[in-house]
Amino acid sequence: MALPQPPPPPPAGACDPVTPEHWASGPPSQAQPLLRQEAKEEEEGEETGVQGAWGTGTAEQRRRGWGEAAESAAAEEGQAEVGGAAAAGSGSPAGGAGGGRGGWWRILAWLQRQQPQCCPCAAPLPRSAAHCCHGGTKMAALAYNLGKREINHYFSVRSAKVLALVAVLLLAACHLASRRYRGNDSCEYLLSSGRFLGEKVWQPHSCMMHKYKISEAKNCLVDKHIAFIGDSRIRQLFYSFVKIINPQFKEEGNKHENIPFEDKTASVKVDFLWHPEVNGSMKQCIKVWTEDSIAKPHVIVAGAATWSIKIHNGSSEALSQYKMNITSIAPLLEKLAKTSDVYWVLQDPVYEDLLSENRKMITNEKIDAYNEAAVSILNSSTRNSKSNVKMFSVSKLIAQETIMESLDGLHLPESSRETSAMILMNVYCNKILKPVDGSCCQPRPPLTLIQKLAACFFTSCIIGYLIFYIIHRNAHRKNKPCTDLESGEEKKNIINTPVSSLEILLQSFCKLGLIMAYFYMCDRANLFMKENKFYTHSSFFIPIIYILVLGVFYNENTKETKVLNREQTDEWKGWMQLVILIYHISGASTFLPVYMHIRVLVAAYLFQTGYGHFSYFWIKGDFGIHRVCQVLFRLNFLVVVLCIVMDRPYQFYYFVPLVTVWFMVIYVTLALWPQIIQKKANGNCFWHFGLLLKLGFLLLFICFLAYSQGAFEKIFSLWPLSKCFELKGNVYEWWFRWRLDRYVVFHGMLFAFIYLALQKRQILSEGKGEPLFSNKISNFLLFISVVSFLTYSIWASSCKNKAECNELHPSVSVVQILAFILIRNIPGYARSVYSSFFAWFGKISLELFICQYHIWLAADTRGILVLIPGNPMLNIIVSTFIFVCVAHEISQITNDLAQIIIPKDNSSLLKRLACIAAFFCGLLILSSIQDKSKH
Repeated sequence: MALPQPPPPPPAGACDPVTPEHWASGPPSQAQPLLRQEAKEEEEGEETGVQGAWGTGTAEQRRRGWGEAAESAAAEEGQAEVGGAAAAGSGSPAGGAGGGRGGWWRILAWLQRQQPQCCPCAAPLPRSAAHCCHGGTKMAALAYNLGKREINHYFSVRSAKVLALVAVLLLAACHLASRRYRGNDSCEYLLSSGRFLGEKVWQPHSCMMHKYKISEAKNCLVDKHIAFIGDSRIRQLFYSFVKIINPQFKEEGNKHENIPFEDKTASVKVDFLWHPEVNGSMKQCIKVWTEDSIAKPHVIVAGAATWSIKIHNGSSEALSQYKMNITSIAPLLEKLAKTSDVYWVLQDPVYEDLLSENRKMITNEKIDAYNEAAVSILNSSTRNSKSNVKMFSVSKLIAQETIMESLDGLHLPESSRETSAMILMNVYCNKILKPVDGSCCQPRPPLTLIQKLAACFFTSCIIGYLIFYIIHRNAHRKNKPCTDLESGEEKKNIINTPVSSLEILLQSFCKLGLIMAYFYMCDRANLFMKENKFYTHSSFFIPIIYILVLGVFYNENTKETKVLNREQTDEWKGWMQLVILIYHISGASTFLPVYMHIRVLVAAYLFQTGYGHFSYFWIKGDFGIHRVCQVLFRLNFLVVVLCIVMDRPYQFYYFVPLVTVWFMVIYVTLALWPQIIQKKANGNCFWHFGLLLKLGFLLLFICFLAYSQGAFEKIFSLWPLSKCFELKGNVYEWWFRWRLDRYVVFHGMLFAFIYLALQKRQILSEGKGEPLFSNKISNFLLFISVVSFLTYSIWASSCKNKAECNELHPSVSVVQILAFILIRNIPGYARSVYSSFFAWFGKISLELFICQYHIWLAADTRGILVLIPGNPMLNIIVSTFIFVCVAHEISQITNDLAQIIIPKDNSSLLKRLACIAAFFCGLLILSSIQDKSKH
């Protein structure tokens, strides 16, 4: 069927061109009769229930614009046949309802009726002027708004959270089944599988490998004896293992003899015993250790095969003899494995092209045959249970990637040997030292008393809410509207009662309990896997570009055009938080220029803390206890819960203590006598000098604490402050974190004071589209800001080390922050728009920052959570989706609980504060009992 032809365009000169100024007071006069006619048709359609040209819905909804007004019409009429199968597959649930073409025919007919006489489509139009655009623009607006509204309707935040919950349940079930089927021993993964993340970075399957330092290795191996038995390849592994303990140990001496090593400071003894073949000599050496009177090595690493292939020219008789010899040795190794850790090293592949003539018989085919024999015999040495002799097969995978770098085709390059030695160190030492970033071979940490009580509390809340829900539902069924059989109409028995505070409280703690169970599963229960981070420039900068494009795409007009308005600060916090998240998951802290710029972003958060709280107290003059309690609750609620559930100190989540302390500093500074607020200062300029004097004393106090570490540590080492600010037994970490951004909050307060003073005197032009200052001053300040911004970036990129950069950072970070604020706010058009994409994340930035520790990253931010193994990209997408949904839900829970726990009535609030104080006292007592039991 042919589409109807549009009416001919109006003749040239039919109307005067319309300029944007004409739209200031409404649509052009030519369009007014049409608009009045449309409004009349809308009202008639609404009254009669007939779908008009604007579609169904309320009159107010239809008056908002073409895209929104046409939404319900297009949804009811289903999929359009424009564009063929691609358009038909767009997936609207309403696609099958009604005639597929009818809705679009009505849209086209409407477009033909509403062709404007003239249209300034090139100019940005207000919503009321949307009726005067050409048909093509109308169709584009319809397509955009229809698609956007359809997505929002069928995929809201609520449905996203339901999908995230389903994903968590499915993934947990899959991982639980995998653990049951494949076993729960991560040591097997460490010894048998993995991949290279980079040239020299080995990633075991599903767990994290710790890189041991000299002190850690000695601490683990104190009073231990390790024995390496085998050929030249085992000797190489021995040297690499010893160099972890003593890097100065040299590879020298007769290669075909025993090599001893001893570190007397740690009483560590490591021996290499030269037994190149699996024969009677090796058997006798192992047999001696099985006697009760002989001291046995704590760790035995054995393996050999290449000499047997070489000496016997790769004959099948040699393989048969190898099988017989290893069969006789297997019971001895199994007996030793009951009291010692025994590892049999499978043979690595060779690079046949580089082998010398006397080694040409050592082929990969022969090596595979010997390995198969060793595995089958050693694994079948015990009939009724699993063999205690562990197969060290991961070196084969490492060699397959690196053997091409071998000098002779037989022996591995040094980097590969170091990786194998570090794997051995992880296998033995992780269960002893329990490093945070070494999840391989670590048992699940036992539940503490506080964690058990928290589990009981959340379980009680879940049960209580279920009981409350069942009772409420039964009452609702009894009061359900009944049908009047005579009239066929429903009669309501009662009006729905409002939701009680108790129900909100139980529901919030119920949801929080389920979320905390997910936190625990991710980072404490060893249910999900973890992997090490690995930094590449692409892993950091490509996601940055991606989110930048999304942020620019989703832009809207601001409700107000003031400097640092609410939408703009939310946007600022949002993009900063996303950059920080990418920085953390990519491990970009190893790249110094990125590290320094991220330090500026953290400082910018604190700058906003100083700016925001100072502005509130200065303008509102509200120093009441309710305001203080609300801010402290919103900042600390999630962190306190995580400290209890995840058994972590308060200082571990360093940013929240930092913001909390600075908020209290701002409050005390402004609340102390004399209280100086804007209303009082407007009456007498003398009060401005009084406030500046207060800020001056604050700066002196900051400088004193920054350069007097002893005084700072004495203050925060006092009980009970020490329980909040100690980490690993001291407050040095807290002092370092506080000192790193010591001036930026003061800068934020000072900036707020200057800005509000200029605004009060109407020196700034903050109208829509207007530059902040006169053109000359604005251009000059923009030039200075851009130069300053780039200068800081150049300096940050040229720093030699972190210590040098961190020393200068507190004094210079404000330069880039102020430069960004001026660049963002001086142009009127930049101040008039904001990114709704970034602003959405900015509203939950605190929850995102805290939640990343355990459900996006892993091992307390040291690694990456692996929900979907084997596919890093899909894993990041799924884990990020769940992580964002959880953060958003926690934000809503915190807001709901804040309204209940922190009431506005002072008498009720004081009672709640007494209960909260009692709770923390009980927590301190339990923590002390817990610490004593550990010691």
